[in-house]
Amino acid sequence: MKAKLLGGAIAAAVVSISSFASAQAPIRIGEVNSYKAFAAFLEPYKRGMELAVEQVNAAGGVAGRKIEVIARDDNANPGDAVRMAEELVSAEKVDLIAGGFLSHIGVALSDFAKQRKVVYLASEPLTDKIVWQGGNRYTFRLRPSTYMQSAMLVPEAAKLGKKRWAMVYPNYEYGQSAVATFKALLKKAQPDIEFVSDQATPLGKIDAGAVTQALADAKPDAIFNVLFGADLAKFVREGSLRGLFQSASVVSLLTGEPEYLDPLKGEAPKGWIVTGYPWYGITTPEHKAFLDAYQKKYNDYPRLGSVVGYSTIKAIAAAIAKAGGADTDKLVNAFSGLEFESPLGKVKFRAIDHQSTMGAYVGKTAVKDGKGVMVDFAYRDGADYQPSDEEVKKLRPAD
Repeated sequence: MKAKLLGGAIAAAVVSISSFASAQAPIRIGEVNSYKAFAAFLEPYKRGMELAVEQVNAAGGVAGRKIEVIARDDNANPGDAVRMAEELVSAEKVDLIAGGFLSHIGVALSDFAKQRKVVYLASEPLTDKIVWQGGNRYTFRLRPSTYMQSAMLVPEAAKLGKKRWAMVYPNYEYGQSAVATFKALLKKAQPDIEFVSDQATPLGKIDAGAVTQALADAKPDAIFNVLFGADLAKFVREGSLRGLFQSASVVSLLTGEPEYLDPLKGEAPKGWIVTGYPWYGITTPEHKAFLDAYQKKYNDYPRLGSVVGYSTIKAIAAAIAKAGGADTDKLVNAFSGLEFESPLGKVKFRAIDHQSTMGAYVGKTAVKDGKGVMVDFAYRDGADYQPSDEEVKKLRPAD
C-alpha cells in the first residue's frame, strides 16, 4: 500500500512539474518572410519585431509566458514559404505563424493555415484575396489592403479631374488586385474617365525605357503607379529623363514609404499623390513613444517595415493575452474583434473578414535637403475605407 501511495505521489509530482514546465515554456511564433529578396523593407521589419519582443518579455511576457520568434526565409517563392511553414509547425512546434511579404506568398500561407488549422497573421501581403475570396477562419491580416489603400487615393485622384488614365504595375497578385480596385472605384467616382494603357511588368525585371515610352505614346492625363522597390526607382528615373511626369499627374501606391522613397534621394518625384509613412512628421503620443524606443535601440529612424514588424508582435501578444494562452481555437476567437495599440493608433481586427483597421498616410511627394519626403499628409483610418458588411459577405466564403 505504501509503495502504491508513494508511486502515486511521484506520478502526481511529475505531472505537476510537467504542467509547470509547459506553462513556463515560451510561446513560439513561426515567422516566414522574403528577407534576402526584399531586405530594404524586411530588415527594418525584423528590427521592429525584435523591439516588440523585447518590450513584451521585459513586461513579463503574456499569459505567464515569454514569447520568441523563429524565422525562416522563403526565397520569395510560394512553394518554399509553405515548406518553411510546415517545418516550423511540425519540427519547431510553433504555436502560430506570421509574416509574408509578397501577395501570392501570403495567399499560399493562408491556404496552408486553413489546411493545417494553425493561426496565421499575414503581416505585410496586401491582396484582398487573403481576407475575401481566399479568406478562412485561421487567417488574419494586419496591413491595409490594396482595396483600402486604393480607396484612400481615389478621392484625391478624382479631384484632379483627369480623363485619360494609364496603369503601370507589377504583373502578379498585388499589382493586379490594386489596379482592378482602383479602376472600379475611380470609375464610380468619375464615370467619364477612360483607361488608355495598362503596362503590366514582370516583378523585379522592368524594362523601364520601353514601359515609359509605351505610356508616353498613350498620351495619358494621369498615371496610377503600383511599382515598388528597384522597379519603382528605374521607372522614376526613366520617366523623369523622358519628361513623362511633366505631362501626366501621378497617383502612386506605397511610394511615400521611406523604403522606396529614400533610395531615390534627390531624384525622388515631386507632386505625386501617394500613400506612405512620414515618420518625421507624426506627432501622436503612441508614435512618439515608438519612435523614441526605436531610435534608442538602433540609432536609426524607423521605416514602415519597422511599424509593421512591431505591430505584428504587439497584435499577437494582445491576442494571446485575450485568449489566456496559445490554444488555436481560443486564439482565433481572440483575434476576431481584437483591439490593440500600434504606433499608428488603435487597431481592430474586423470579425467579419479578419482585416485590421490599420490605416495609412496620404500626401504628396517633394524633395527636401536632397531627399524625398512626404508633405501635406494626413492619416486615413482604415476603418473608413473598407466595404460594407453586405459587400464582404458576397466576397468572402463562409468559414
